Amino acid sequence: METLRTEYYLTLRHSTEPHDLDIIIAEARCRYLAPVRYQTPLLGEVAPARPLGRTSFPLLYRFTDETQSTVTARGLSVIVNYDYATGSKKPIPDDLRKSLEQDAVDPTTEGW
Repeated sequence: METLRTEYYLTLRHSTEPHDLDIIIAEARCRYLAPVRYQTPLLGEVAPARPLGRTSFPLLYRFTDETQSTVTARGLSVIVNYDYATGSKKPIPDDLRKSLEQDAVDPTTEGW
């Protein structure tokens, strides 16, 4: 989940530099739905979920066994936009909010 979250967020911020991460994790969980053998190819997906908050947003994760098209795990993290200089949360910038809203899914209707 960490790799998916980091790559997704840095892409939204048009960066490849980890120091550009201005987020912290308020919550993270993963539910394992099926066993996976070592070296089984998995497809990992990440998407923001609706609704977005003022300073935070949920990310959903889905892992699928590519050999059987079986969803093997689902996850959720709550991401807080964070100002490390002041040690406090900050509003989601408008450009980031727009990108998140474009990618956002409704977890009750889209299989997440």
